[in-house]
Amino acid sequence: MKTAMMQAMIFEGHGKPLLLKEIPVPEPGDDQVLIKIIACGICRTDLHVLDGELTKPKLPLVPGHEIIGTVAAAGKNVQDIKPGDLVGVPWLGYTCGTCKYCRQHKENLCQNAKFTGYTLDGGYAQFTVAYSKYCFKLSEQYHNPESAPLLCAGLIGYRSYHMINPDAQNIGMYGFGAAAHILIQIARAQNKKVFAFTRDGDAKSQSFARELGAYWVGGGADTPPEKLDASIIFAPAGELIPKALQDLDKGGTVICGGIHMSQIPAFSYDLLWEERAVRSVANLTREDGLNFFDLLKSITVHTQTELFLLPQANEAIDKLRKGQVKGAAVLVMDQPGD
Repeated sequence: MKTAMMQAMIFEGHGKPLLLKEIPVPEPGDDQVLIKIIACGICRTDLHVLDGELTKPKLPLVPGHEIIGTVAAAGKNVQDIKPGDLVGVPWLGYTCGTCKYCRQHKENLCQNAKFTGYTLDGGYAQFTVAYSKYCFKLSEQYHNPESAPLLCAGLIGYRSYHMINPDAQNIGMYGFGAAAHILIQIARAQNKKVFAFTRDGDAKSQSFARELGAYWVGGGADTPPEKLDASIIFAPAGELIPKALQDLDKGGTVICGGIHMSQIPAFSYDLLWEERAVRSVANLTREDGLNFFDLLKSITVHTQTELFLLPQANEAIDKLRKGQVKGAAVLVMDQPGD
């Protein structure tokens, strides 16, 4: 029997562009599903993988972990998902269930975790396989490329937001890209005041933040007109931590929402004093995903996306790297109308 083939963008090592190749369609294992991909978002974490800042990818690798697709086949042990179901595949692709973190219901910290588009092949392809228990079964309203960013930008934004005091009113967001443009819609629906910080002089992102209802917009070096109760840093810039602490009110928290950050400069203790706190976010749990999509039943979120065909992945990555994408960049597997 002739082997079924598919197109995929392949990462072969740091500093090299992705290569468009024809490779065999993967076969699902007993606990996996084969997914025909509709779209895959491009996340900043992908840049950290490609740039060598995340140092242990499988090679060669199909990147991508914001996947929307339909189940084409299921392994013999899969019971919760069937062919034809619409699913989303996030960053967290597998956990062991037995290490001390899994036993403490902290699967995001699993010692033996595997990650989609990093240690497992991901979504820059026409098909992928994923462990069924780590897929989110989705309703038909998400059957579109615009939903892909919800699988990481949305999920990690939600986990970051969930870490701050629910009574916080003045919320800072440093870096206004894919995650922030989703999260601001949730925060505004809950009557929060959002203070959006962009790259200094980035008029396009600042205008975008205003369109989405930001209470105040400025550059990263600007001082907001009010002290902030909590802040989330999405930009991978370590120098924003002392700046965010400077903008923070007593007892507030700075959440670092990224998987990688540049060197954090030294800062004086008085910025941290008065019970301010800095906390990182690591990965996500399946419960985060279930809670996030449950929340979206009561809050309408619209993603702003720029669509690219799969062979245009390098172009899309370059635009994202240069801050030229409004909202989120998404790879689609078929021409419109196919």
